[in-house]
Amino acid sequence: MMKFGSPRETTPGELRVALTPESARELQKLGYACFVEAGAGLAAGFTDDRYRAAGVAVFDKVEDLYAEVDVIAKVRPPEAFEVERLRDGQTLISFFYPAQNKELLDQVKNSGANVIAMDMVPRISRAQKMDALSSMANIAGYRAVIEAGNNFGRFFTGQVTAAGKVPPAKVLIIGAGVAGLAAVGTATSLGAITYAFDVRPEVAEQIESMGAKFVYLDFKDNSQDGAATGGYAAPSSPEFREKQLEKFRELAPEIDVVITTALIPGRDAPKLWLADMVAMMKPGSVIVDLAAERGGNCDLTVAGQRVVSDNGVVVIGYTDFPSRMATQASALYSTNIRHMMADLTPGKDGRIVHNMEDDVIRGATVIYQGEITYPPPPPKVQAIAAQKPKEKMKEQTPEEKRAAEAVAFKAQTRNQGLLLAGGTALMLLIGAFAPPSFMNHFVVFALACFIGFQVIWNVSHSLHTPLMAVTNAVSGIVILGALLQIGSGNWLVVILAALSVLVATINIVGGFLVTRRMLAMFQKS
Repeated sequence: MMKFGSPRETTPGELRVALTPESARELQKLGYACFVEAGAGLAAGFTDDRYRAAGVAVFDKVEDLYAEVDVIAKVRPPEAFEVERLRDGQTLISFFYPAQNKELLDQVKNSGANVIAMDMVPRISRAQKMDALSSMANIAGYRAVIEAGNNFGRFFTGQVTAAGKVPPAKVLIIGAGVAGLAAVGTATSLGAITYAFDVRPEVAEQIESMGAKFVYLDFKDNSQDGAATGGYAAPSSPEFREKQLEKFRELAPEIDVVITTALIPGRDAPKLWLADMVAMMKPGSVIVDLAAERGGNCDLTVAGQRVVSDNGVVVIGYTDFPSRMATQASALYSTNIRHMMADLTPGKDGRIVHNMEDDVIRGATVIYQGEITYPPPPPKVQAIAAQKPKEKMKEQTPEEKRAAEAVAFKAQTRNQGLLLAGGTALMLLIGAFAPPSFMNHFVVFALACFIGFQVIWNVSHSLHTPLMAVTNAVSGIVILGALLQIGSGNWLVVILAALSVLVATINIVGGFLVTRRMLAMFQKS
C-alpha cells in the first residue's frame, strides 16, 4: 500500500488544499493511506478533526509528511525549499506550468521525483474529469463577476422604482473559454446586458444560447482564427488584432464592466484593453483582469492589486480568485486529483502504475525517472477540436433588415397563395364528385383540424401544464363532434366517429392521471 499526502500551501494568500476529507475517503477505496499536514485545510474550512474522522493521519511537522508518503499532492508549484524535501521515486502532483518554470523543472529533475502537472492534462474527452484548469477557471469566471459587482456602484439589473428608473449595467467579457462562459452565465443571471467576444467565431452560438450578445468583427479573412491544438485560442494576425482593438474602442464608452480572460498557452497574456480604452470609460466603471498573473490583458493591471485610474475606473488584478472560494475550489481540485489517481491505479490496489503509453498520463507527466518529458507528444486521441467556423455573420443595418423582412414576407405570401389555390382546387374536385352529405362531414373535419392546430401550436413551450388542460378541452370538443356524427347514416362516418370518441377519451383520462401524479409530487408528506 502506497501513502498519499498533502502539505499546507506556502504561497502567501493561497487558501486551497489538494486533499479534502471526502477525496481522502475515495482514495482509501483505491487502496491508499492518506496523510495531511496539520492545518493544511483550515483556511478552506476543513479542520484536522474532520480529516481524522475520514481516516486521515495528521502530521504536525511537514518534514515528517514528506519523509513518510509516496505521493505528494499540492496546489501551487513547489518552492525551492519544498523541492529539497522531495526524494528519489516520489511522485509530485500539482500545478507546475513547465513552460514558465524551466529552472524549476531542472531542480525537481535532480531530486529524482516524478512530476504530474495538473495544468498539462490534455483536453480530450476522457480527461475532462481531471481538467483542473477548467475547474479553477469556472470558479474564477464566476468570482470575477462577483468582485465586479462588489466594486460597481450600481445594480447589474435594471430597476424601476418610485425614486426613478435605473438602467441595467452593460458587461463585456473578452474570451469565451471556461472562465469567460462562467462569467457570461453569472452576468446574465444578475440581469446585466452582456456582450462577449472571442477570436473563435464558432463559440457565438454558445454565447447567444446563454442570453448574451456575441460581438462580431467586420473582418473578411477569418482563416487565422479558431482554436489551436488542445482547444485553446490561437494567436491572431496583426490585421485581425487591429480590427479587434477598433471594435473595443467603439464599445468602451458604453461598457460599465469589462472582464478579460484571454490567455494563450506558453505565452504572456495578450494586451487587449489598452490605456486609451480605459480613458474612454465612464468613472466608476470596473475592469476585472483574470489574466493578471501572466501580465494581464489590460495595460493598467497590477498583479494582485486593485488600482484606480486617473478617470476613476477600477482595475482589479487579483491572482487568487479560486482561493476567494477556497472550500469549493479545494473540493473540485481534489476531485480532479482523485480521478488522476484512479487512472494511475488501474488495479485499485494502492500502487501507482505510471503508464507512459496512456495519453492522459503521458501528457500530464513533465518529469519521469530522472528525465524531463516536457513537452509531450500530441495525444493519439484527437483533442477536443474546434468546430468549423460557420459562415461569417455580420450585424445588419436597419435598411438591410427591412429588405430581408420584405423578401421573407413575399415568400410567405407566395406560399400561402399556393396553399390556398391548392385547397380551392381540391374542394372544387370533391364538390364535383362527392355526395352532399360527405361535404357536410368534410367541412366539420377541416374546421376541426384548423382550429385544433391553431390552438395547440400557439401555446408557449413553457406552459406545458396549461397545454395539457387545453388538449383535454380540445379532446372534449372532439368527443362532442364525434357524437354528433355517429347519428349519420354513413357506415364509414360512424366508424371514424367511434374511433374519435375512443382516442379522445384515452387522451382525457390519461391527461387527468398525469396531472394527478404531478400534483402529488408537490404535496407535503
